[in-house]
Parts: sequence; C-alpha cells; structure tokens
Amino acid sequence: GLSRALQEGLRGEAERRQALLQPLAAAVDEIAERIRALGHLAPGSYTEFAKLSSIKDGDNTKSANEMIKDLVEGQEAVVRTCREIFPGADEAGDEPTADLLTTRMQLHEKNAWMLRSLLA
Repeated sequence: GLSRALQEGLRGEAERRQALLQPLAAAVDEIAERIRALGHLAPGSYTEFAKLSSIKDGDNTKSANEMIKDLVEGQEAVVRTCREIFPGADEAGDEPTADLLTTRMQLHEKNAWMLRSLLA
C-alpha cells in the first residue's frame, strides 16, 4: 500500500543522503588527522568545523538552480582555500599536507565542473 511505498521512498532518500555525506565525513576525518599529525588540536565536532568555514549553510527556500549555484560557489571556495594554503605547505616541505590539498583541489574542481554542467 501507500505506507510501504512511502517507507521505501524514505529509505531510498536516506541511502542517497548517506552516499553524499559519507565522503564528506571521511574528508573531515582526514583533515582532522592531518591537523593532529602536525601537532595541533583539531576541531572536535562538525559544529566546530562549521564555525571555521567560510561556506554557510544552504537556504532551502531557494530554487534548485540557486541551490546548485551555491554548491558551485562552495566547491570553488574550497579550491581557493587550498590554493592559499598550498604555498605554506610547499615552503615547509610538508608533502603530506601538499598531497592532501592537491587531492581536495582535484575533487572540488571536478565537483564544481559537474555542478556547473547542471546549470547549462
């Protein structure tokens, strides 16, 4: 009946959300591990990470295209931040951090490109 279809739809939505959030959680963990490896205290929660972010939470009252544009801007902001940090890691001879930054830049550049293609 309708109840079963609704349950299956909600389960599918939860699975899609998990598929999107899992890589983000892994990235946050990897960044936190690198911060700790450098001898610093890493933010201990997503709330603490969010306070440090220049990317603000989305606005669910916007149109789909506006939300996609916001996502593109967020991806581009991450790339800019990585590019700003990269020279310091390079000068310090910190290859693991440079590698992490390179990986993040590649991923977020690809994400921005894919999102922009949805707006074309």
